[in-house]
Amino acid sequence: MTALDTMRCSVIGAGRMGTGIAHALLLSGAHVIVVDTDPERVEQAMQRVHEMVQASARRGVLTEAIESVQGRLSGDVGIEAVQGCGLVVEAVPEIPALKAEILAAVESVLSDDAIIATNTSSISVTLLAQPMRRPERFIGLHFFNPVPASNLIEVVVGAQTAPTTTELAEQLVVAMGKTAIVVNDSPGFASSRLGVALGIEAIRMVEEGVASVAAIDQAMTLGYKHPVGPLRLTDLVGLDVRLGIAEYLATSLGARFEPPQLMRDMVSRGELGQKSGQGFYTWPQ
Repeated sequence: MTALDTMRCSVIGAGRMGTGIAHALLLSGAHVIVVDTDPERVEQAMQRVHEMVQASARRGVLTEAIESVQGRLSGDVGIEAVQGCGLVVEAVPEIPALKAEILAAVESVLSDDAIIATNTSSISVTLLAQPMRRPERFIGLHFFNPVPASNLIEVVVGAQTAPTTTELAEQLVVAMGKTAIVVNDSPGFASSRLGVALGIEAIRMVEEGVASVAAIDQAMTLGYKHPVGPLRLTDLVGLDVRLGIAEYLATSLGARFEPPQLMRDMVSRGELGQKSGQGFYTWPQ
């Protein structure tokens, strides 16, 4: 048995990250509830997770019948649905006030020994924990998109996170078949801070006409053996997502993270990357 076998878990947020996290938890043996305020989004998320489970079966990574895995998935539109969960992962947009509101609501219905995790990619875990009654049971679990293909989860330790919470979080990551890196709470943590810094500089180079998009990406994939170039990766993450992270890091760490004007212009035009069909590259819908 793994640390997640028979555990009742919930994912708050039925977007791309939420569905990926739900899929990872399901494959590890957990019972998973996807919660969102929009019932249609919940239904769409459940359908996507079902399709992801089927894809996992085709790849031969399931250890039980598809029907058994899918039977552990449910959805709801009320926070009350997380009652009885041992783990709740918040995966809503990177808006501190929204996250704080949801985290407070989640904490009010959970037992004292439950763990609450935030999937934030840059917002301070310590800051989000300030209004909480049990900050020692709160931690960051930064998943990477696409979740099924990523082997990494960043475990972010807040100022008041208990060592036992960190240890359990690492065990949960292992149960999901992924690798945990433990980092202390700091703006952008380790991964977002480094990734955004590289992405911003690559966008500045496009803006200044240093080289083409393809050439800049090839410089990193062929020259430095990165699996994907910084501009293609920005498209995959979403220019709007990276813009939000860059703006947050600029206020926390200074002007070196100030977003390039090209980035702002592309977001204002709706050129968000893969999810919109157009970013630095053109993507099939």
